[in-house]
Amino acid sequence: MSENTENSQEGRIVQINIEEQMKTAYIDYSMSVIVGRALPDVRDGLKPVHRRVLFGMSELGNNSNKPYKKSARIVGEVMGKYHPHGDASIYDTIVRLAQPWTLRYILVDGQGNFGSVDGDAPAAMRYTEIRLQKVAEAMLEDIDKETVDFTLNFDDTLEEPTVLPTRIPNLLVNGASGIAVGMATNIMPHNLSEVVDGLIAYIENKEITSEDLIKYVKAPDFPTGGIIYGYEGVKQGFETGRGRVVVRGKVNVETTKAGRERLVIYELPYQINKAVLHQKIAQLADDKIIEGIAEVRDESDREGMRLVIDLKREAIANVVINQLYKYSELQTSYGINNVALVKGRPRVLALKDLLAEFVDFRHEVVVRRTRFDLRKAEEKAHILQGYLIALDHLDEVIALIRGSRTPDEAKDGLMSQFGLSEIQSKAILELRLQRLTGMERDKIKEEYEEIMKLIGYLKDVLNDEGLRFKIIREELEDVKKRFGDERKTEIQYLASEMRMEDIIAEEDVVITISHLGYIKRTSAYDYRQQKRGGRGALGGKTREEDYIEHLFVASTHHTMLFFTEKGRCYWLKVYEIPEGEKSGKGRAIQNLINLPTDDKIRAIIDIKDLGDKDFISSHYIVLCTSNGIIKKTLLEEFSRPRQNGVNAITINEGDQLLEAKLTNGNSEIMMAIRSGRAIRFPENTVRDTGRGAIGVRGIEVDNDKDEVVGMICVNKDENRTVLVVSENGFGKRTDIEEYRVTNRGGKGVKTINVTEKTGRLIAILDVTEKDDLMITCKSGITIRMAVADIREAGRATQGVRLIRLDDTDQIAAVARLDEQEEQEVEQELENVEQEIAQQEISDAAATSGEDLTDEDQAETGEAPNE
Repeated sequence: MSENTENSQEGRIVQINIEEQMKTAYIDYSMSVIVGRALPDVRDGLKPVHRRVLFGMSELGNNSNKPYKKSARIVGEVMGKYHPHGDASIYDTIVRLAQPWTLRYILVDGQGNFGSVDGDAPAAMRYTEIRLQKVAEAMLEDIDKETVDFTLNFDDTLEEPTVLPTRIPNLLVNGASGIAVGMATNIMPHNLSEVVDGLIAYIENKEITSEDLIKYVKAPDFPTGGIIYGYEGVKQGFETGRGRVVVRGKVNVETTKAGRERLVIYELPYQINKAVLHQKIAQLADDKIIEGIAEVRDESDREGMRLVIDLKREAIANVVINQLYKYSELQTSYGINNVALVKGRPRVLALKDLLAEFVDFRHEVVVRRTRFDLRKAEEKAHILQGYLIALDHLDEVIALIRGSRTPDEAKDGLMSQFGLSEIQSKAILELRLQRLTGMERDKIKEEYEEIMKLIGYLKDVLNDEGLRFKIIREELEDVKKRFGDERKTEIQYLASEMRMEDIIAEEDVVITISHLGYIKRTSAYDYRQQKRGGRGALGGKTREEDYIEHLFVASTHHTMLFFTEKGRCYWLKVYEIPEGEKSGKGRAIQNLINLPTDDKIRAIIDIKDLGDKDFISSHYIVLCTSNGIIKKTLLEEFSRPRQNGVNAITINEGDQLLEAKLTNGNSEIMMAIRSGRAIRFPENTVRDTGRGAIGVRGIEVDNDKDEVVGMICVNKDENRTVLVVSENGFGKRTDIEEYRVTNRGGKGVKTINVTEKTGRLIAILDVTEKDDLMITCKSGITIRMAVADIREAGRATQGVRLIRLDDTDQIAAVARLDEQEEQEVEQELENVEQEIAQQEISDAAATSGEDLTDEDQAETGEAPNE
C-alpha cells in the first residue's frame, strides 16, 4: 500500500528550474502590486482601494445630503464586499481622503478626529463618522448608465467598477504617490480651475504645445500652500513627466511692542510635519547651527497655523529665514514622477498626455452614457407608441381583454389584432384605468413627443463628434464653477529663469517724448480728464526751449517701434522706458537707443507681439514725409530688432519722415497739410516696397510755403470721424464721407477754414466718441478731454475752441487715448483741484468777453462764456 502511494506521489512531482520559477513568481507578484495596489489609473486617478471605498460608500447611500455613517460600518462594507485586505488599510485610506492638508480637494467629509498636520493619529474607526463630499459624487455620476466596465469582486458574488466615470480630473488635481516593484509614482496636486482651463484649451486645439498649456496649468498647487521656488523643474516635469519642484514655507516678519523682531511661519511645504519642524528648528538653535533664535513656540489654533520664532536683538530676520530654508524642512524638494496606468500598463506621462487621456476617457463616457440613454428612451418610446395605438382603438382593446380567459390569451390577441410587440402588449395589460381619461391620454401624447425629441438629440450626439466635445466642455465648465477655487501655492521665479514680462505688471502707461528728445512713461491715471476749454494740468516740466511733442498710451509688455525724421527704425520694450513723475522731464532718448545726435523721433508704433507670424505677415507700416511722399512696407521687414536700428525709408534732401501707421492693407489713407487741405485715397493704390525704397507721391505740396502735418489710416467698416486741430486751439470733428475718394498725388480738399485767429493746421486724427484726447502745449500744459465733447462740424468750417492759450503759447501735439478709461480717483486730485479752480476764476475775470466775441460765436457756433 505504502509503495503504491509513494509511486503515485512520484508521478505527481514535476521537476522545474528554481531560477525560472522565481522569475515567474516575482513577475506575477510585481504586476499584481503595480496594477492592483500602488499605481493610480490615469482616467480617475484612483488606486483600487480608493475606488472601492468611494464606490462602497455610494452603494450604501452615504451621500453628502444624507446623515454621516460610522467609519467602521463603511470599512466593514468595503472589506466584506470588495477589498479583503484588512480593516487597517481601508481605514487609513478613508482618513487620507478626509484630510484637507493631504488632499487638495478632499473626497470624504469626515466628522471627528482625523489626525492633524502635527502627525497626530486619527481616532479609531468606531469613533469617527463620514460621508461623501460633493466632489466625490461628481466622480461617481452616471456610474449606473453603463459608462464604465464592471468586473467580479474577489469571491465572484458582486460586481465592482474597474474605473469611476469621473467628471473631476482627479489624478492631476489631487495627485498620487506610491511605491510599486521596480517603479514608483509621485504626481503633484494641481488647482482644479487651472486644470479645467488646460483641458478646455486642449479640446479647442489638440495640437497645443506644452509651452502653451503651461499658460493655463501654471504649476502644482499644494493643499498647504507655500511657495514654489524656481520654475525650471516644474516646466521640465510638465514637458517630460519627470522633474523637481522646490517648495518653501511662508514666513512673515513681525515686530513686537518691545521692538524685537519675530518670524511667524504660517504655511508649510506639502507633507511636512509641523511638530517635527518645530523640534528641528529648536535643535538647530540649541546646536548653534542657526544663530539669532531666542525661542520657538507653536501658537497654532482654529484660526490657522502660527509657528513663532522669537529672534535675538542682534539677529537679522532675512539671514535667519535663509538659514531656515537651508537647514530645515521649511524648504523641501519633491521629485515629479508622473507614472500612471494607461490601459493597464504603467507609463510616464507629460502634462499634455495626462490631459489627453482624461479627455479621451470623458469622450468614451459621454458616448456610452448617450447610448444607454438612447436605448432607454427608445424602449420608453416603444411602450408609449403601444399606448397610443391602444388609445386609438380603445373600445376594441377593452372588448378583446374582457373576452380573453387568461392574460396570455389577451396578450396574444393584442399582438395579432393590432400588430403590437410582446413588450407593448404586456405594458397595455398593466395599464391603470385612470390613464384612459382624456387628460392622461393628452399627457401620453406629450410624453411621446418629448421623448422623440430626446431620441433625435441623442442620435445627433452620437453622430457629431463636435457636439460631444461641446458637452464635455460644458460639463468641465460646470465642474469649475461648482468646485474651482483660487491658487493656494505661490510661484516664485529664480533670477536665471525670469522673463521681465513675468515680473512687470501689465498696465497702460502714458509715454511722452519732448522736442529735445526726453522720454518717460507715467501711469495713465496721473492725468486728469478735463472738460473742453479748461486750463489743463502741467504734463511735464521742460527747459524753456523744450516742449512735449509726442504723447500716447501703450501697455508695458508691448514693443515700441520708433521712426526718426531721417527714416530710421529702432525698437524698445515699453517697460524699458524709465518711469517718471508726471511733472518730471524724463530721460534723454539717446541713453536708451543708439540715436544719432542730429536725428530725432518722429513717429511711434505700438506692437503687441513681434513674434506673431500671422500678424506680422498680414500687416503693413505706412510712412509719410513732410513733402507728401507715402510708402508702404510689410511689418515682417521690421520684426527682427537690431541694436543700431534699420533703414525704414530713403529720405530725399530737404524732406523728413513725419508719420508712421500700422495697417491691415485695406485701409483708406488721409493726409493733411498745414494750409488746411486734406486728401483721401485707398491704401491699395500704394504698392508695398522694401525698407530701402523712397516711396510715391501722396499729396501735392508747395514745398516753399507748405508741408504735411499728419496722416491717418481708417478701415472702411470703422465708425470713425476725422478730427483736425489748429495751432491756436481750435478743432472739430467731420464725417469721413465728406472727403471724397480721389487718386493719390492730388491737391485734396479743404479740411478746416484756416484764419489768423485759428492759426494753421497742426494735427489730423481719426477718433470715435469713446476716445479721449490729450492736447499738449509748447509751454508744457496738458489737457485731457472726451472726444464726445467736441461737436461735429462741416469740412470747411473753423471749428470750436478746445483749449484757451496764452498769447505766447501754441499747441505742440495732439494724441488720442483709445477707449475712454475709468474715472480717476478723486482723492489723488484733491491737492490740485483747488488751485485749478482758483486759476479758472482768475482767468475768467481777466479775460471775460475777450476769448470769444459775438463775431467769433457766429463763426464757430459756440456759446459765449458765462
